[in-house]
Amino acid sequence: MSGWVIRRFLQMILVVFGVVTLAFVFAFLVPANPARMVAGPQASPAAVASIAHQLGLDRSTWSQYWSFLGRLVHGNLGISFVLQGRTVASEILRALPYTAFLAVGGVIWEVIIGIPAGVIAAYKPRSFFDRFATLGALFGLSAPPFWLGLMLIYFLSYRWSIFPLNGVGSPLIWYMILPSFTLGVGGAAFYSRMVRTTILQVLRSPFIEFARLKGMPERTILFRHVVRHALIPVVTMLGMDLGYFLGGVLIIESIFGIPGVGQLAFASISTLDVPMITGTVMVAAIFMVVMSFIVDVAYTFIDPRVRLNRGQ
Repeated sequence: MSGWVIRRFLQMILVVFGVVTLAFVFAFLVPANPARMVAGPQASPAAVASIAHQLGLDRSTWSQYWSFLGRLVHGNLGISFVLQGRTVASEILRALPYTAFLAVGGVIWEVIIGIPAGVIAAYKPRSFFDRFATLGALFGLSAPPFWLGLMLIYFLSYRWSIFPLNGVGSPLIWYMILPSFTLGVGGAAFYSRMVRTTILQVLRSPFIEFARLKGMPERTILFRHVVRHALIPVVTMLGMDLGYFLGGVLIIESIFGIPGVGQLAFASISTLDVPMITGTVMVAAIFMVVMSFIVDVAYTFIDPRVRLNRGQ
């Protein structure tokens, strides 16, 4: 297992390095001049050249790339071209807690809605609850997040004034209920159907019938055997969802006015703020790759067969 973990960790580092390099290259392939955007459309060519020299944009791409990697090794993500000399790291650290709160909230909604609905629907197939859960899953998978978010804002914030209209404030959890629900409802619908299908397959397994013949209580069968097997695909999807959410969910953050990483990335792309673009992309890539690594390791604790195969 230790050898597999080391190899998997090195793969993670290699993937992050590749993503950061691609983000840096793509930022320079955009047919626009960041110095011109910083100086403004009415600036003279001399002013644009001066700004380009101050920002180091008049150097070769390789020189800028090696300088970027050298700063990155020391934990320096650079200085924003647009935000009045603010550092990229400070802006990401300012936006990251909002995105993290939103991401964790979305995953919590996925778990508390999707998994119980899937378990109950599997234990009572073709019942009223099963049909209701199927209808709810169809709605959750079909409803666009931007439409659902706008409907929630209109009815629960504007018409009935139950929740804040938009933005963030204190307490933060109160401002995050609607955004996190909007983010998690689609995943909850998917998990409910996936859990239902997995549990129905497990319930038909010979070891479940043997456990019932031994007189094992149904609750013990559910939590010790059925749910444990059903959690294997769920853990994978939850880990990937969390990594994706932490990278910044632009649509949800835009609708609800949350100043998170997604909003920061969109603003940096709009202004061709190259250091901010590479910084936000790197953060998103790190979260995705790290969560994938955590999911792979978690598999070894959930399924002994995976631990046995990886230990060989």
